[in-house]
Amino acid sequence: MALETRNFIAGEWQDGAATIENCNPSDLSDVIGAFAQANEAQLDEALTAAHRAQFEWGATGPQKRHDVLMAIGTELMARADEIGTLVAREEGKPVAEGRGEVYRAGQFFTYFAAEALRQLGQTADSVRPDIEIDVRREPVGVVAIISPWNFPVATPAWKIAPALAFGNAVIWKPANQTPASAVALTQIIAKQDLPRGLFNLVMGPGRAIGQALSESAVVDAISFTGSVPVGRGIAAAAIPNMTKLQMEMGSKNPMVIMEDCDLDLAVAHSVNAGFGGTGQKCTAASRLVVHERIHDAFVERLVAAAQALKVGHALEEGTQIGPVVSADQLSANLDYIETGKQEGAELLCGGTRLERATEGHFMAPAVFAGTRNDMRINREEMFAPITCVIKAGSYDEALHIANDTEFGLTAGIMTRDLARATHFRRNARAGCVMVNLPTAGTDYHVPFGGRGASSYGPREQGRYAEEFYTIVKTSYIHSGAPA
Repeated sequence: MALETRNFIAGEWQDGAATIENCNPSDLSDVIGAFAQANEAQLDEALTAAHRAQFEWGATGPQKRHDVLMAIGTELMARADEIGTLVAREEGKPVAEGRGEVYRAGQFFTYFAAEALRQLGQTADSVRPDIEIDVRREPVGVVAIISPWNFPVATPAWKIAPALAFGNAVIWKPANQTPASAVALTQIIAKQDLPRGLFNLVMGPGRAIGQALSESAVVDAISFTGSVPVGRGIAAAAIPNMTKLQMEMGSKNPMVIMEDCDLDLAVAHSVNAGFGGTGQKCTAASRLVVHERIHDAFVERLVAAAQALKVGHALEEGTQIGPVVSADQLSANLDYIETGKQEGAELLCGGTRLERATEGHFMAPAVFAGTRNDMRINREEMFAPITCVIKAGSYDEALHIANDTEFGLTAGIMTRDLARATHFRRNARAGCVMVNLPTAGTDYHVPFGGRGASSYGPREQGRYAEEFYTIVKTSYIHSGAPA
């Protein structure tokens, strides 16, 4: 299928008011395309069409919704190699990760296809005589989805799939860094038998399209994944309309490495969680809290493992770390390296721009040691292939350090001690806790989200998604006596 470069609005592919050029971060000479940027008039058209189409879709039976979502999911999984290569080409993650992401996106759609058939209500007797009660869920209405660039197919999939499964209309504004992936997913959705205008792809800058969506009285709910400052801005703009909000934002995830752990496993999981996806994951382990008894041995092995990672073109065989997504992101990453040095942290490896056969945004994975939890590099989300080691003298100190953050998305512990693992699982202030696993890596059938500045509103994924994408209606029925 030829790749579109236009917006999909009110059932039609439309040119925009302007275009942006999209280049491969592994090879800046590889121009993927010039993608349309919508204006506010086009957004208004999409909103009007979505509001109208939602009533038709909301009245559609569960079998139809199931069939549509199954078709989308099945095609995504069948085309995981093709679309995953496109994801790697424009986002920079190694192609194996791109393929895995697209396949997982398909699984989100097939999972929620089944959920469309499981929309069961409840009945009850009233405390008053001869009155029956019916409790059911109804669509929330028009849902705005604002998604990030780091998982350009999977993240929107886990938002779009439940939105459609539960009878809603969708306005999707993807990140401008990854428009090709957004168009590829939209082309699959646009092929389905959906009411005209039910699903809309509206590409454009956040300061215009995102802001207008946040302020729109037509939008009933907003699901956002991105940074804390942007999330706060969306919330401030949406609250006057009492718009329902679901936001997944920043993180500063700790992994606690105890002295009784399997050291090789701890290093492997720390490398996986810290540098996978070039560190551009909200679940990345950027704070490694290591018990002092094994600190030096752990750090030595961690540095060796980081230096052994192959950094290169995302489409090249054997690449383990691709480029960062953009020149701006690379510049911000290198600024954090300088900040860490100025704060007194010891840079043990990496943290430099790398030259490769093609011009791209390549960076050597970095390990800082001798860091304190009050340093900026341990307080702020860097979204970079940078991880920081903090020494702890005891389990209690390690737990305190892990919890000493405004964020609370994921937290992990490496230990053979069941009592410690259980205590950590219960007392880590995070929405997701991993025991002897990387902090990155979650399943699609269970809830995902955090606490503190990491998340706001109902959880994503699994059956918990219906809390956001539906509204509960309680009906009281007095039928009277039979004639």
